[in-house]
Amino acid sequence: MQKISSGVKNLDSLIDSLYIGDNIVWEVDAGTSYDVFIQHFIKQSFHESQTIVYVSFNSSPQNVLSRIKDFMVPDYFILFDCFTSGKGKNDETFLKFYKNMPGLNIVRIEDPKNIDHFTHKINKIEESLPPGARYVFDSLTGMQDLWGNEDDTYKFFTYMCPRLYDLETVAYWILEKDAHSQKFKANLRHITQVVCELYSRREELYIKAHKLEGRPDREAFKPHCYEIKASDITISYPRKGLSREIGSRIKEARARLGMNQKELADKADVTPSFISQIENNQISPSLSSFLQIADALNIDPTELLQQDAGQKALPWHITRESIRQRLYEREGEYSIYSVVSNGDSSVYLTVINEGKTLKKHFLQHKKNEFIYVLSGEVSVKVEHNERHLRKGDSLYLKGSIPSEWRNTSRGEVDLLIFYT
Repeated sequence: MQKISSGVKNLDSLIDSLYIGDNIVWEVDAGTSYDVFIQHFIKQSFHESQTIVYVSFNSSPQNVLSRIKDFMVPDYFILFDCFTSGKGKNDETFLKFYKNMPGLNIVRIEDPKNIDHFTHKINKIEESLPPGARYVFDSLTGMQDLWGNEDDTYKFFTYMCPRLYDLETVAYWILEKDAHSQKFKANLRHITQVVCELYSRREELYIKAHKLEGRPDREAFKPHCYEIKASDITISYPRKGLSREIGSRIKEARARLGMNQKELADKADVTPSFISQIENNQISPSLSSFLQIADALNIDPTELLQQDAGQKALPWHITRESIRQRLYEREGEYSIYSVVSNGDSSVYLTVINEGKTLKKHFLQHKKNEFIYVLSGEVSVKVEHNERHLRKGDSLYLKGSIPSEWRNTSRGEVDLLIFYT
């Protein structure tokens, strides 16, 4: 398969370049600077003396030309203006461009709402071009807005995509992902050769492939951060090794505290999907996000970063009450403190507030657990059996998880918990 460059070296490396015949659908969020990827593609095509056919539904000719003026090669550029008589509504502001039009090949589509008319015009141009021409359809979303429904847009795509493939072109199609139904996007993914998503999360930009026809490498299907500085695009590869262990350690710490992903996300001021991606080692958190998550877990960040191998463990450990670390607090109900956490075995102190009933266990795991009542009285339900415990009593759980704890005393109940 013949390959060409996208104009972005990092992108070429990530997706194994562009293949002749590729239709690339870009599913984009607002604020992701997707136009910079388009500009690099156009610039690279000019560098290779290949014609660019730019089909604009969302931008005026003035706007399109202003974005590529610094590297414009007029002999290799054709602009299909579907904006002026479409979204532009033949406004004089846009029509006056044609009174002093520069010496460029610009085709104004006078009735872009007429799909047959538009298709005929673009086919006529295609047939006159030599092999290797490249296309940019600036907005499938703009097409849908103008044509009124997804069905007509989908029918046009299902006609044009295979045609461009057979003509051995390469085409970019831009789609605002939140403006379309899941069914529409799924249908496009079925037909096209390449799908890349650009999205933002907490002021960071990500690129992720959803389809790469003919490419064996699966690395691009993982989210990768990208940065744009002075129009240069840098794509960062996920760090291997320790960074991939952080997600698992965050998940373990959260599970020990009985928190779900939404609870952790709310405490850390991030989204549940962001937590899910981190825990599944799909992305690595930024430093600020990592510290927020560690704070939400009430855990020392270094505990999440430490390598298990190569560390020399001391044969003793002291925890002072004044610096005892609170791992989790459900306001008004209970708190959990870490006494010792040493890989295979851990010791916690749980304090249940007066008059409170917990409808779940405070530590979610299936390990063996020994619980000692330091002060107060408490009732506990284990596998539908209820037992009453007083100061000095203990409970041993062999893989069982209590379904309820109820403070039956005046004041707090302190429980010392050992589990391995």
